Amino acid sequence: MARNIEIKARIEDVEALEKQAAKIADGKPVEIIQDDSFFECDSGRLKLREFPNGQGELIFYQRADKSGPKESFYLISKTQEPEKLREILCLAYGTVGRVQKRRMLYFKGRTRIHVDRVQELGSFLELEVVLDEDENAEKGVAEARFILSKLGVNDEQLIEGAYIDLLQTNDA
Repeated sequence: MARNIEIKARIEDVEALEKQAAKIADGKPVEIIQDDSFFECDSGRLKLREFPNGQGELIFYQRADKSGPKESFYLISKTQEPEKLREILCLAYGTVGRVQKRRMLYFKGRTRIHVDRVQELGSFLELEVVLDEDENAEKGVAEARFILSKLGVNDEQLIEGAYIDLLQTNDA
């Protein structure tokens, strides 16, 4: 399975963060609209990501629900029929919920810097440092922490879990 180091943080001033991200990024950002449906899954998380162009990705991942840097293991399969696949997965496994967001994607080397505006939740930063197959996770953690410092994000802003968890907490 592919691996990365992931960090999520709540952001108050998204415009300031985007300016900082643009300063350190290797190029211009890419805007991505994502509609993620989550399904019941006892061994990790299973989501179907749909894009406005009708394409999709089925993503399975495992990671600890803790704040700060965490190692994530994932598999991705592209689909040309995400709506049909969502219907099948809903019937087969049951739905946990849905997360809709607008993401600005910046690259800094092998790190993906996501500035996310999540419906019903607000603004967030998500870093993903892609790891080589046999690479020690600590190297990726150090890289993620360095980029966090360059973006002016502190430990008090870090969150645990996934956006779907935050949405479910809001519903409670």
